[in-house]
Amino acid sequence: MRGGVIRRRHDDDEEESAFVSMTDMTVGFLFIVILLLAFFASQYDPSTSVPLPVHKSVIAERDALLQQLRALEEKLKLQETINVALRQELDQTRATVTELREKIVQLEAEIAQLKAPDPLETYINRSLAERRRILETLRDRIMIDFPELDVILSEESDALRFQGDGLFRSGSAVLRPDRVVFVRAVASRLEELLPCYTLGTGSHWSAGCNPGHALIEAVQIEGHTDADGQDFSNLVLSTARANDTFRTMTEQEPGLVQHLNFRNQPVLSVAGYGLMRPIKANDTIADKAANRRIDLRIIMYVPSRSEEIETVRAALNATVAP
Repeated sequence: MRGGVIRRRHDDDEEESAFVSMTDMTVGFLFIVILLLAFFASQYDPSTSVPLPVHKSVIAERDALLQQLRALEEKLKLQETINVALRQELDQTRATVTELREKIVQLEAEIAQLKAPDPLETYINRSLAERRRILETLRDRIMIDFPELDVILSEESDALRFQGDGLFRSGSAVLRPDRVVFVRAVASRLEELLPCYTLGTGSHWSAGCNPGHALIEAVQIEGHTDADGQDFSNLVLSTARANDTFRTMTEQEPGLVQHLNFRNQPVLSVAGYGLMRPIKANDTIADKAANRRIDLRIIMYVPSRSEEIETVRAALNATVAP
């Protein structure tokens, strides 16, 4: 019995001891909590506190701003994609612009080249203008010596025409005796002009008389008739008239046959056209007289290439007296 009583007391003591320990722990925990509350209470500042409605409003505003930020980020990604495409398009546009500028430069160069005078065309035009000046000078000098004769510059400004019965009687191939002096004067005047426009021993070029370096290819004495008679006989007659004129001129000025063209051929030549090249209708006496004529035609040398121009200039310069 006693032993059982002692054991129960011992058990009761253990239970009491355990209870006391739990109480002490609880009291200790509460003490710690009180200390923490006291600490936080000491740190609390009402001026820095945020009311709950304000807090919720700020949270809501933050969330809205975050949502806007995400939307802007999406827009930014989209814009970056667009920018990449635009950069590629810009690069392509720049390449196209560069290509177009190069083409513009090329076209401008071609336009400038087209606007620049063609040396060959310029030379030919100057030669034709010089031919007109030669014929006008020859005509004016002849008219001073023989103002009564009809000396006409052709419509093409390439020949002088000595018209009518002034040189030949109808049907005759021989110069009228009183007109021989006229043909001789033409020869002398022509000899004054040819040296500056031809090559050969009797030629002498100078910039004063021929600045464009024009070169004569041929000085052609052309015979023509009216429509009376047979075609062939008129052709023979016109050639005979040209030959007689040629003979009279070269007897007066033998040096005429020494003037050479670019191929070293004499520039003076003859041709007969009969009735094939009338300048009038052949239906009146006056028209027939006009068709019975001698034409003194000048043909200028035309280079086939621009490079020949310098060769022509060198050839003419070689005729300058040392």
